[in-house]
Amino acid sequence: MSDNPIAPMTQKNNPLHGLTLQTILTKLVEHYGWSDLALMININCFKNDPSIKSSLKFLRKTEWARTKVEALYLDTF
Repeated sequence: MSDNPIAPMTQKNNPLHGLTLQTILTKLVEHYGWSDLALMININCFKNDPSIKSSLKFLRKTEWARTKVEALYLDTF
């Protein structure tokens, strides 16, 4: 338990805690490549001129897509 009694314990069992969306996406791209990632998650920003920057912009605004990326990360690593 934390020394700080006020510290939130809500992230205790979250396997993504401490990982940024950029880290998650970068690891997935390094592991699968853009083309395989686009096959697994059908998102245009993975298919058409993909980049980390444009994908992050889309994923930060689109919760369903971010959820799929996070789930793939958990299944992969």
